[in-house]
Amino acid sequence: MLAMTGCAPVQSGPAATGADQQTGQLRVWLFDEVNRGPKEAVVKEAVTEFQNAHQGVTVDVQYIQVQTRAERFKAAFSDPKSAPDVAEFGNTDLAGYVAGGGFAELDLSGWNDAKDLLPAVLDTGKVDGKVYGLPWYVGVRALYYRTDVFNELGLKPPATLDEIAPTARRVREAKPDLLGISAGGKYTYGAMPFVWANGGDIARKDGDKYVSAIDSAESKAGLRQYTELIADDICPPAQCAGNGGDASVEAFRAGKAAMVIGGDFNRKSVDASSAAGKYAVVPLPGKTAGSIAPAFSGGNLLGVMKGSERKTLAKEFVQLLGGKTYQRKMFDAMGNMPTFADVQKAVAESQPAVEPFIKTLNAGTKFVPVTPNWAKIDAQAVLPTLIQEVAAGGNDLDAAAKKAADAMNTAFAS
Repeated sequence: MLAMTGCAPVQSGPAATGADQQTGQLRVWLFDEVNRGPKEAVVKEAVTEFQNAHQGVTVDVQYIQVQTRAERFKAAFSDPKSAPDVAEFGNTDLAGYVAGGGFAELDLSGWNDAKDLLPAVLDTGKVDGKVYGLPWYVGVRALYYRTDVFNELGLKPPATLDEIAPTARRVREAKPDLLGISAGGKYTYGAMPFVWANGGDIARKDGDKYVSAIDSAESKAGLRQYTELIADDICPPAQCAGNGGDASVEAFRAGKAAMVIGGDFNRKSVDASSAAGKYAVVPLPGKTAGSIAPAFSGGNLLGVMKGSERKTLAKEFVQLLGGKTYQRKMFDAMGNMPTFADVQKAVAESQPAVEPFIKTLNAGTKFVPVTPNWAKIDAQAVLPTLIQEVAAGGNDLDAAAKKAADAMNTAFAS
């Protein structure tokens, strides 16, 4: 589960308090999971360690639903009495939460683990160069493919983006019951690597504001390449245009697709599916052989609420739960990709299956525009609508991209 949908920015947050109590109850909000047991076990271990090291301190952990987080955080920002001291939140929500005054700046100086945080991943926890969230785990996507199907048809995994569509067509032509690649019309983070690899972008900075770049020639080249996949001879629009990332991966898990762009966070579920033992993963290729398309750097952060009256304790708990030891435990329990270079190296050595994702991270990742206005664009489904209008509606790409850019610029200017 990656938090990738933004929510409306909060207009005002709690006033910072000078209180810094060293005892009492530390309140923590973490995201619920479909299979919460392994995560909860690791968190309980961290809580026990923390309480043993801090006499007179208890830690109360609540698990909140991702789908209702917007309302929960909005209420917490408005009423410190209902707010936690520490919270997990999605990195695409960060700019809106900071603009709403919800989270305190995190000082990681003096913390030994911090030196090994991957700089590009740490950037997803920053606003205007200041750290507000400690990256707890990172998620990137790569190309899953069915080894049995490819071997039977004498195919090799695509070496460039240009090879994906022809390879997918060959599969579907030979096996009409299979999708050549499971591509979703609502799968924004599956589509954006095509845009980025072609030199395009979602937006560019113009002074202190963002301006849409989704209608640039480079961006449209990437969109054209992705929407080409949602066609009757690869992934029929009637079947695929309404799919987001989860539904796209589910088709692969169910044995109905020969390829899919899936995350490291999907690997355990694929291993528990009909595709188990019959697939491999390679980095999503870029425009040239040997290159890797930039992936969206998703993931979740841990932060300290601005209104917390136990800021030192809260920061220490964030550093414990978000530190190297417990990130490794969370990887072993949940498959969450660590955000420290040395821990990533260790997990790659212990589980070679994560290597394509680590290569993808090391090749360079991209992120959404770091502005509270991104939440509005996300809520309006501007990018999925653009993809669907072209793939399913047959609309002109130039016109659809211009419409999307206009909607984005209106939001950026608000």
